[in-house]
Amino acid sequence: MTQGSTQGSTQEPGSDRSGRTTADTALRLFEQQARDTPRGYAVIAGADSLTYGQLDVRANQLAHHLMADGLPPGAVVAIGTARRTEIVVALLAVLKAGGAYAVIDVEVPLTGQRQLAALTPYVLLTDAEHHARLDDGSGLRVIRLGAEAAEISGRPTEAPERPEPGATAAVLFTGAAYPRAVPVGHARLLAAHEGWAEVIRPVPGDRHLITHGPDLTPFAAGWTRALCSGGALVVPERTPWTPEGIRRAVESEQVSVVHTDPAGATRLLVRAAEHPGSAAARRRESDPALRSLRLVTVTGDRLFLDEQAALQGRLRAGTRLLNVYGPTETAGTGTWFELSQLPGPLDDPEQLSLIGTPFPGCRVELPGGQIRLTPPDGGDPIPTGDLAELRPDGLLEFQGRIRDRITTADGTLDPHTVEAAIRSHPDIGAALVAEVPDGRSGARRLVAYLAPPADAQAWPPAADLPDSGRLRDHLAGKVQGVETPQAVVRLRTLPRNRAGQENRDALAQPVLTKPGRGEGASGGGKYAAAGLPSADPFTLIALCAGFVVFTGLFFFVLSKVIWPGATDLDGVPGPWAFLFFVLYLFEGAAFAAGLLFLCAGRALMRRHGHSQGTTTAAHLAVVYLLVAWWPQDNCYRLAAKQDWPVQAALVYAFNIPLMIAAAVLAVYVTGTPPSPADADTDAPGSSVG
Repeated sequence: MTQGSTQGSTQEPGSDRSGRTTADTALRLFEQQARDTPRGYAVIAGADSLTYGQLDVRANQLAHHLMADGLPPGAVVAIGTARRTEIVVALLAVLKAGGAYAVIDVEVPLTGQRQLAALTPYVLLTDAEHHARLDDGSGLRVIRLGAEAAEISGRPTEAPERPEPGATAAVLFTGAAYPRAVPVGHARLLAAHEGWAEVIRPVPGDRHLITHGPDLTPFAAGWTRALCSGGALVVPERTPWTPEGIRRAVESEQVSVVHTDPAGATRLLVRAAEHPGSAAARRRESDPALRSLRLVTVTGDRLFLDEQAALQGRLRAGTRLLNVYGPTETAGTGTWFELSQLPGPLDDPEQLSLIGTPFPGCRVELPGGQIRLTPPDGGDPIPTGDLAELRPDGLLEFQGRIRDRITTADGTLDPHTVEAAIRSHPDIGAALVAEVPDGRSGARRLVAYLAPPADAQAWPPAADLPDSGRLRDHLAGKVQGVETPQAVVRLRTLPRNRAGQENRDALAQPVLTKPGRGEGASGGGKYAAAGLPSADPFTLIALCAGFVVFTGLFFFVLSKVIWPGATDLDGVPGPWAFLFFVLYLFEGAAFAAGLLFLCAGRALMRRHGHSQGTTTAAHLAVVYLLVAWWPQDNCYRLAAKQDWPVQAALVYAFNIPLMIAAAVLAVYVTGTPPSPADADTDAPGSSVG
């Protein structure tokens, strides 16, 4: 390990690959496994499970079908299907036919369409359902796997006469909102596998589970970790992985290796958030369902040292947990770190994100603190767009991303440094710092978005997070005054994109308003985050009263048209007639409010982070609770008290749905929403451990 005097720090490659194979491609490694253990499981997916022999035969048949369709050597084949078993068959078939594969996201059609637009594929392998989602009208050649299944199954089962492959083995995608296509050659795909093999030491009995989407690098390039070492790849049968589905699969299929992102690792290993205050949470017990695990690798975003130690503490003794920095350009390799690399205890682990040492074959240079990563198969160093420093103990410390830098009147601010200092607060688990325009002056001010630790005991979640005043006191002496956030937004968890990276683009943009006279003490600072511009109470009361009167009178008149006589107050004594009239106004105003909430309320409710189905049900429940009163009371007033059929019909039409709506709303209010996850900017090195 050397220090460059002008070019910055340099970290040399990891150890030589003593287990380097003689195969020249990852495909040949798989085919060797298929010959050696044809009856061993290769893909485990319930009824769709395949042995190595079955997988090899199906890949051969599809390869023959592609070649019969005229696939030129080196041509790109896009794979767009939701079934992971079919994806594995297809990517092997493409390699056998001499092409290059690219896995497309079919769960989010817009992302899939953007991925296709970034390619020039010769053909798209898909099915009828996903073809409709991905079709952009460009006339792309398509092979429908379902419709052509009989023809494919009639193809020869032996491997085709393989043409000379092109330079590209796979086209991988970054996790950005506008994905960038990254060609990866056969040598790099193989070298990446060999580097991983030396670091994680896979054995034929391993069962690997990759939680990332199949279009992302950890799966699209990481399948080799299982299928080129004799292990099995555990995949979902039909639908994408869910947190509970992953846990069940780990237990039922005896998964030994899990590859995931920081949020996925937290959901899998930290159960205290699900059962706050439980004895198991206090003792930090390992989950019996995860007893089969021997290794967990975490990639996709920065992982702070205290988080890594907490995750490690939830695993059984002897289980390894690796923090991996693996950009797309290097096929998911780069650097790796585990706690055993530490030479001794470190202070302030909540402020350190260590990415360790290079993978075998990789080399890291740090000119000006910017990471330049040499791929495992050699070649020119690749600028990743990320920052790091080489510590005296020889370990690399992640220092943030160039694209996240904030330019202020006083210079350039690296938010990672401020966010690390914020995390030293005992009640803060995660933080992002961003610039937000002031609602009045238009000046841009720093806002801290805070989330509690995963095992926080507070209820409701985020209740213990500090306000801007307490945060400012905590940061005093730790960061410069100009780097101190002037407002705080409390979140249950930070948003992440589909690659598992903290998503700054998805942060809410609050309106910053100056508090009124005397508000500074309780508001937590000079500036406070607000959803609405400030207004004095009398103005708000006047606006609400005007809304009730205007809409109430409108629907009062409309009632006389739709239900003649229902609002007739001629026989009611004076004082009570006025009260009933006010009731009719409020019923009409509630109906109007319900209509407005029907149009605009769902978007506001989605900010709370509940699932789409729960949010939709609660949204409709609120709408019904508002709109039901106006038609209900008018119908009741016209119905005879002894007309039991009509009375029963009204009860079942209005009262029981009101009870159901109230119950749905109660579930929504008391339920804990899942972690939000959704697109980073298009820059090299889209995956950080």
